[in-house]
Parts: sequence; structure tokens; C-alpha cells
Amino acid sequence: MILKTLTDCIEEKAPLSLQESYDNSGLIIGSFDQEIHKVLVTVDVTEKVMKEAIKKGCNLVISHHPLIFGSIKKINSKNITEKLIITAIKNDIAIYAAHTNLDNISHGVNEMLGKKIGLINLKILQPKENLLKKLITFCPIKHVTKVQTALFNAGAGHIGNYDCCSYNTSGEGTFRALENTNPFVGKSHEIHHEKEVKIEVIFPAYLQSSLIQALIDAHPYEEVAYDIFPLHNFFKQAGAGMTGEFEKARTEKEFLTHLKKSLDIKTIRHSPLLNKKIKKVAFCGGSGSFLIKEALATHADAFITADLKYNHFFEPEDKLLLADVGHYESEQFTKELIVDVIKKKFPKFAVLNSEVNTNPVNYY
Repeated sequence: MILKTLTDCIEEKAPLSLQESYDNSGLIIGSFDQEIHKVLVTVDVTEKVMKEAIKKGCNLVISHHPLIFGSIKKINSKNITEKLIITAIKNDIAIYAAHTNLDNISHGVNEMLGKKIGLINLKILQPKENLLKKLITFCPIKHVTKVQTALFNAGAGHIGNYDCCSYNTSGEGTFRALENTNPFVGKSHEIHHEKEVKIEVIFPAYLQSSLIQALIDAHPYEEVAYDIFPLHNFFKQAGAGMTGEFEKARTEKEFLTHLKKSLDIKTIRHSPLLNKKIKKVAFCGGSGSFLIKEALATHADAFITADLKYNHFFEPEDKLLLADVGHYESEQFTKELIVDVIKKKFPKFAVLNSEVNTNPVNYY
């Protein structure tokens, strides 16, 4: 399989435009036209992972955390990142990362974490802004259904848990075909009046190119008129963290014990117990301290995340329980997620879940 076919599969689910500005998701080493025979999926790229890839004949490694984060001016084996780059190139192994773009989608890293914990009614904790746009186009009455269907199939018209959403207004359009035209209706050099429907749909910005192409392909006119406007609405299908609920409330100790069991972890750092029941839970895989205020605003009973500093444990002011379960521990199921994405599209392709535990943090 050509590498781009695989990356397109991942980016269809987790568009690179959803990654944070500091991130480096996407193809890090390799060529999009490279032929891939076997894939190894991991949370981190380490020496052990690269040895595993070589041993198992994998010429693509897909990781959650990017191998390269900052700028690299020289590659001369002075640090582990440079050594891994050299190993990958020498063995013709491509390296791809799906990081915060996979964190920020509704069916991504956080949903996986929430399901493993046993939460229901999952929702994005901090929806992204400025990701939505509105498309307005004008279509002759007899072709409205065809154009609407094309727009919906291309991803437009989703509002929350509703799809095929549009607003349609009847009106009359005018145009005059000039030289070198082949008008669908009307005669050249004559002003034509046509009963039309104004179709309005919203869509996430990353779908704009494919949406316009779908519109042009479905529309009968030689020149398709359309307008695109940016919106400031929240995009509830993408963003940081999530909230969910247990079917039945638990005591704080029952909650912490359940976390240790469901995540298979030995230790949890947590804020003082508040002697209250835990039912609504906010959570964020990886470093989520920036969401503590968001968790408080949702009136969650607890917030699960990782990499909390000393001062972060003061922020809840006895209003919710903070639980730091560890960075790797909160993202360990990402391997399973990526493997599932690829196998659903290519069930017969060789995709392996790395057997290496890349967690650099140990507990005594």
C-alpha cells in the first residue's frame, strides 16, 4: 500500500488542521509515495520500538507523540532523537504521528479513555472556536435535492447530534450568458430569470476544498455561485477534554479504586478527598491542567488528567476532586484506537500494536 493511502485514512478521521499550533503531527520521516508493507503502532518512538519495527519487518511506525517536536539543525547522533532519525532513514522506515489532532476529535483519544473508565453521555469539554463556516449557494428548483445530498455527503450540515441540516429560501436569480459560454438554461446575450432555492449549510473549515468540489460536481450550472462566511460558533465535535457520567454515583474511594483497576495503574496523585459522591467526571488524556477551570464550570465532581504540578492541586478550592493518573497511563489506549481506524478501512492490511511499554515513568 502507498503511504499516502494510509495517512489519508487517519487524517480523514483526525484532520491535521485540528492539531494545536505547537504540535508536529503528520508525516515526519519518509515519502508519501513510499510503499508500505507492515505498520507498527506505538505511543512513543523509542530505541526499543525501532528494534521491534526492524525485527517484525515494519517499514512504517505510527506514534501518538511526534518524534520531532522542536527544530533540529544537525543530525549527528548527539541525542536520542537524532539517533532515532538516523535509524529510521538507514532502515527505510517512515515515521508518522497523530497527536493533538487525534486528541481534539470527538471519537479520539479522550472518548477512548472515557469508555475504558466506563463513562456515558460523553461530550467535548472545551469545544473549539472559529472552525465553522457557512456555505450559501443558489440552485434551480429541480436540482435542489441532488445538490443538498452532495453537500451532506461531503460533511456539511452537522449541528450537534443532527445531520442534513440546511436552510432553504425560494427566490429568483438572474444572469446573462456572454461569449464562450454554454448556459444550462437561458439564451446567450439575453438576461434570464430563473426560479431558484438559496441553500445554506454549515461545515468545519477543513472540509472546504472537498465541499466546494462536491458542490461543483452536483450543480447543473456552468458557473456555480456560492458564498462562504466564517462563523464564531463553537464546534462541539472537536476540542479539548471531555465530560461523562457514571450510571451510578460512587464514593471518592470507590472512584479512585475503579480508576486504578480500569486503567491498570498502581498509583494516583489526587487532591484532598471531599466526602462527596462522584457521578459527573471531566477528563483529558495527557497534560490537561489548562482545563481545570473548564471542569469546574461544568460542575463536574472529579477531573482526571496527568502532569499536574503542585500548585494545580490548590485550584479546585474543594469544589472537585483532581486525579492525576499519569501521562502514558491516560493515553495508553491510543495504540488500540489507531489500529482500529486502519483496520476498519483496510481489514486485511498488516497493522501491529507495539508490544513495547514506552512509559518513561516508573514507580517504586
